Amino acid sequence: MAPSKKKHGSSQPCIIPGGFTVLPLQFSSDSVAQHSLYVKEHRVRAEKSSHRPLDRTLFVLNIPPYCSQDVVKDLFSQFGCVESVELRDHPGTFLESGPRLSKVFKPVTKQGFKVSYIVFQNSSSITAAKSHPHDVPLVVCTEQRPVRTGVQKWIEQYRQSFIHPDKLQQIVDSFMTDYDKRKEEDAERQRKETEQQQEDEEGWVKVTRGPKGTKARPHSEAANKRTLQKEFGKKKRKELMNFYTWQHRNTQKEHIAELRKKFEEDKQRIALLRAQRKFRPY
Repeated sequence: MAPSKKKHGSSQPCIIPGGFTVLPLQFSSDSVAQHSLYVKEHRVRAEKSSHRPLDRTLFVLNIPPYCSQDVVKDLFSQFGCVESVELRDHPGTFLESGPRLSKVFKPVTKQGFKVSYIVFQNSSSITAAKSHPHDVPLVVCTEQRPVRTGVQKWIEQYRQSFIHPDKLQQIVDSFMTDYDKRKEEDAERQRKETEQQQEDEEGWVKVTRGPKGTKARPHSEAANKRTLQKEFGKKKRKELMNFYTWQHRNTQKEHIAELRKKFEEDKQRIALLRAQRKFRPY
């Protein structure tokens, strides 16, 4: 018996306002409840990134928490070869350079519905995903791809949170080896720069800006000694001098009086020399 037109019309894709296509999602083949995914071709012109090609990237909304990155890749592999899958809490631009996370101590992942950017190998896979019939749900958990939920998922995550001591020791040794190597390179570079520095006659040392996080290099011992001697001499000359304002004024008056006295003495000396140079034939 040929299918009716009503049944044939229900196999068409469901498109909602905004250009999103609804893809039904079912946890297992015997589940009654269904979940809806909303897919759309990624066309953000302002984003200049090669990790999300505009003609091969599919934007997916409303991904449930039990769908991991591998599960999403397997679900959409039926539409074509998937190159990469990116799961995020909120839509946004691609972060090309983010903080390097530890392989052991990872932050707690946020539980909730996510969004995804799926990059296919061919652009025809985008059309195939958008043309998927609305009455054929995507099955998450199958015999070939079992997905754990509830208590079983928590137990598995708890077991995976432990790391073998030998593996942890290898990671620590590798990190310390790289750290010691960087420290040796920094020390060698600072030593070469210190040898190239030239001190002037007053003991000043040219300070250059080093890498971020390093302290400024101190003066040499000889330069510090000369600086201390110079400061000690200045302090000794100025000790108990100009302590009060009236002392400063008296010092200035005495200095001016002394200059005037010397001026008068020099004036008399010059007059005497001029008188002695006069011609006296008799």
